[in-house]
Amino acid sequence: MKIYIFGKYDPDEVVVKDPSLVKYLNLKPRYVLHTHGVHGRKHLGKKEMNVVERLINNMMRTEKYTGKKLSAYRVVMKAFEIINEKTKKNPLQVLVNAIENAAPREEVTRLKMGGVAVPKAVDVSASRRLDLAIRNLALGAMQCTFRSSKPIYECLADEIIKASNYDMSSFAISKKEEVERIAASAR
Repeated sequence: MKIYIFGKYDPDEVVVKDPSLVKYLNLKPRYVLHTHGVHGRKHLGKKEMNVVERLINNMMRTEKYTGKKLSAYRVVMKAFEIINEKTKKNPLQVLVNAIENAAPREEVTRLKMGGVAVPKAVDVSASRRLDLAIRNLALGAMQCTFRSSKPIYECLADEIIKASNYDMSSFAISKKEEVERIAASAR
């Protein structure tokens, strides 16, 4: 018997084009996307978590959803349904494309040289790229729904679709471009 994510979406159809993210984008299907923090204490344990569960966990950042995993689960499930209706594609593929587009390749760190802090551009590891992309997708959805009558699941669906199309009006894409522009000036 084949397992699907949310009982509808086949993870075997998804193609990851970014070679650095292949190892870290876990798409293994589970009946319930809730590992209860099993991987928390392991070294690089996050890469064993399903990417959809990581998105659900990142949606639990605001006052309304803090600690309410089932509510965040429902939000992501409704967002996937909207993505499926709007794009007529597998929402998992759209999410993976959004993550690949929103993951920054360079960022700035501060080096101390002779008592003076100097900004220096550095490459971003694949694990951190994935973390930043998922975080920015979730934050973009939360910002969209702030002082708006639009529900958060519609905002999340719009943010993922915009990021997968590399639309500059997406919060995650604009954040990535800003970080990479700052890094380019610090070279």
